[in-house]
Amino acid sequence: MVNSSRYGRVTWPIFLELISLPQKTTALMPLLFGFVYAQYAFGRIDWVNTLIYFVAQFCVALFVSGFNHVQDFKKAKDPAYLRATNIISREHLNPRKVLELMFAILSLACVLGLILVFRTNLILFLIGGAAILVAIFYTAGPIPLSRLPLGEVLSGPVEGCGTIFIASFINMRELPMGIYFHSGWVIDLVINLPLMIQLILVGLPFAIMDSTVMFADNICDLTQDIHNERFTLPFYLGKKRAVQIYPLWPLAALLFLVISVWIGYLPVWSLLTILLLPWIIKNVRIFMRRQDKQTTFHTAISNLLIIDGAQVLIMVIYLFAA
Repeated sequence: MVNSSRYGRVTWPIFLELISLPQKTTALMPLLFGFVYAQYAFGRIDWVNTLIYFVAQFCVALFVSGFNHVQDFKKAKDPAYLRATNIISREHLNPRKVLELMFAILSLACVLGLILVFRTNLILFLIGGAAILVAIFYTAGPIPLSRLPLGEVLSGPVEGCGTIFIASFINMRELPMGIYFHSGWVIDLVINLPLMIQLILVGLPFAIMDSTVMFADNICDLTQDIHNERFTLPFYLGKKRAVQIYPLWPLAALLFLVISVWIGYLPVWSLLTILLLPWIIKNVRIFMRRQDKQTTFHTAISNLLIIDGAQVLIMVIYLFAA
């Protein structure tokens, strides 16, 4: 554990590792897609709302990384993990000060979120609040969600579908859902079901790929997680079965992409993503041969960037060419 009398300083290199900055490119993909999809599907970009949400969502992503490091430090049982892996104990950081810094970042995100609520609709307060609660209780609380077989089920939809939904929502004239007040204390909850289905369906490939990265991460960390009493989905499936199931995730993402094109939610150009299948399969095979955080886990991130990045790039090119 950290010696409270000799805490280390949070230097810039340590801060960048604390917030897992290199991994934030994965969080940017659904955010960027949501913005360009709003222009493609609904013909409108509100640049003020877009800038506000970009900064707010990025702050939430930074908070999640730093907050998770502190919670993992507090709940860790494995001395080797504390000594060599967890940045809080390895760099002798003050967990309280780190938490204060992370909640300051989250507070900025919340203030920006409230501005967006006033600029759009009250329903955004409930949607954004639910997403932040998932982010906090993913590693906090007596029974964190990360210690249950729920991480893949929750993180993907929240970070994938949720981000695309909000990024599109703040740019739409006709909202997919909203809360409206009338005289006599009458409150209406209006849901445009076709629009909801559209946004969920186009967001599913991003949600699935985000869950794929978490699934691969949990497979790599299975032994360490058991020592730290974290019982994730690969624990319940067993490592062998988890590895066998792993290839189905990116294939499912591509399947929903095809369905979205078939229905007409995405342009036919989006099918060009399938041409990248050889590289996706190559990365899957590398990971299936060996599941190691240092040498093969990056292939899961690569597949996310390939599939998600291709959709963003194709959509941008399509908009400029149209």
